Amino acid sequence: MTTSTQAAPLVLPTAEAVAEYGNMVFAIALTHTPRRTDAQDVFQEAFLAYHRKQPAFLEEERRRAWLIKTTLNCARQLTGSSYSRKVVPLYGSALEGPAADDFSFRTAEQDAIFRALRGLSLHYRTVIHLFYFEDLSIAQIAEALELAPGTVRVRLSRARAQLRQELKGSYFDD
Repeated sequence: MTTSTQAAPLVLPTAEAVAEYGNMVFAIALTHTPRRTDAQDVFQEAFLAYHRKQPAFLEEERRRAWLIKTTLNCARQLTGSSYSRKVVPLYGSALEGPAADDFSFRTAEQDAIFRALRGLSLHYRTVIHLFYFEDLSIAQIAEALELAPGTVRVRLSRARAQLRQELKGSYFDD
């Protein structure tokens, strides 16, 4: 009689998931929403969905992919809602937080790169962020976004070309 030893799906408690993946989720939310307060809302919605569903995964890569996809969906829902399309933010008021672009990174170069990244379309912004900031491979990005690897390669190539053009003269001397 043979017994198969298959790993049981693991449920990571929400607090541990936040500790492990919180920075990634917030960074994705920040690059996909117009304001920091919106990114905070997306962060909360993504982890609320995680807490409600308590998904179990055999591999941590699947959990990471699930959180990426959930974060992107939450950001898409927030930015596509009729409320966010009709509301005009009151920048500088106590009720509305600063725009996502109203803060600075450590260097002027990082500021310029972030602004250029935010200028890309969502498709390009997503693959650039996941490839360079989250260190995911093309195969991992393809799995997380449910795309063909060739599509991810094309989007990366086009996004790099747009970033190079945008940053030409200041940081690229092509």
